Amino acid sequence: MRTTRVLSSFRVLPGVRAGGVGRTGRVVRAVGVGLLVLGAAASPAVADSSPSASPSDDEAPTSAGTSFRTATEVDQGQRATASASMGDYLYWSFPADAGQRPTVKATVKLPDAHASATWQVDVYDGLRRRQACQYGAQTRTAAQDAASVELSCTLRTVRAWSEPWADDPLPGTYYVRLTTVGLKAADLGLPVSAEVQIDSKDIGGAAAVDGSLAEPLVPGVAVAAKGDDSDEDSETSVAVLSSIEPDDGWASGWWSDRWVWTGVGGVLAALAGVGGYTLTRGAGRPRGVPPGA
Repeated sequence: MRTTRVLSSFRVLPGVRAGGVGRTGRVVRAVGVGLLVLGAAASPAVADSSPSASPSDDEAPTSAGTSFRTATEVDQGQRATASASMGDYLYWSFPADAGQRPTVKATVKLPDAHASATWQVDVYDGLRRRQACQYGAQTRTAAQDAASVELSCTLRTVRAWSEPWADDPLPGTYYVRLTTVGLKAADLGLPVSAEVQIDSKDIGGAAAVDGSLAEPLVPGVAVAAKGDDSDEDSETSVAVLSSIEPDDGWASGWWSDRWVWTGVGGVLAALAGVGGYTLTRGAGRPRGVPPGA
């Protein structure tokens, strides 16, 4: 009788090992499926964050405005140039959408003979609020007889929405002003040439907020909205909107890659629960054990 019991226990062990191997295989397959889902879900987010093709420099503007109302429009990625004189205020405008971190770079080529002068680049949002530079050489002093001076300003990330009292960058048109400060009278009117280029980095869901503006902050948007509500036959003049906008239009503000990672996290959590249950549920009641034991 004792021999029969020992042999019965030995017959149970292979079944347990086989069941353990089967459970391990199922867990491995479940983890493999989870990784495939993760890769498929992350691919669109990576594709969306890749930089788009920059506009051709052949279409870049070759002049600059002298005020906010006459600012020359520049697309991101273009290199705008302008010929001016020392003492002039040069203005450009460009669009910036939610989730972007714009960087403005300006280069001023100076005449052969000149005194030292301090150059400065300022950036304003659609409400003409001066935006602080997160980093970059916003102001530089060109030494006497220096050939050129380079300036840079990287803004904070543009947010889809913010509190009314906040000074956060919002989607819309931004203005770049380039000028010299502390100019000596002898250098006033000397010819210079300026180059400006605006690039931006897509931050993505890290800068997403719960909210969005009704309209981007572009020139004339309030007057245009009022004109749309009036009678179509009305002869009331409507302000002309800015003709520049992001390549794929203004973002709605509700979508970000946070949705993708949230979905992926839910799927992985479900797979982890199924795998944990499969590993810990055991092989059931062993054979040969009496019902009342």
